[in-house]
Amino acid sequence: MLAIFIGDLSLLIGASLMLLPLVVTELSRPRDAAWGAVFLIWALVLITNNDRMGGAPMLAVLSSSLLIGRLGVEVAQNRWNQLSGDERVKLATLGRWTNSFSELNMILRKLGGNLINHSGARRTKAKVKKKWVRAEGNIVDEESRDSAE
Repeated sequence: MLAIFIGDLSLLIGASLMLLPLVVTELSRPRDAAWGAVFLIWALVLITNNDRMGGAPMLAVLSSSLLIGRLGVEVAQNRWNQLSGDERVKLATLGRWTNSFSELNMILRKLGGNLINHSGARRTKAKVKKKWVRAEGNIVDEESRDSAE
């Protein structure tokens, strides 16, 4: 039960770390997406192996989660303290958040459109013009073969 809760929390943290460079560029760093992927993998391991976690292993998972959480808070405070006063004020405005989420919405729509177009392009095959080769080695187009018959 506790492993599933920590796994769900790790899923939330991992997804937010993956979206951090898209939504809050001021607070993001270059390797945030990689750490988000690590959190997502950790969450999947915890959720799928929750029946094996009991006793001492669960105590180790709980302790490591508390340690990771504490270090995460320190990193977040350090990043916040590195922002200038203007960046902090700008980050607190509603217009900045609506702009970020509208850009994220546009990115997701374009990604979805590209996926739909790509999957549709695979289904439709271009008509291939067949070439027939006679035993003599002469190449004949399909139209000329049909008209000759």
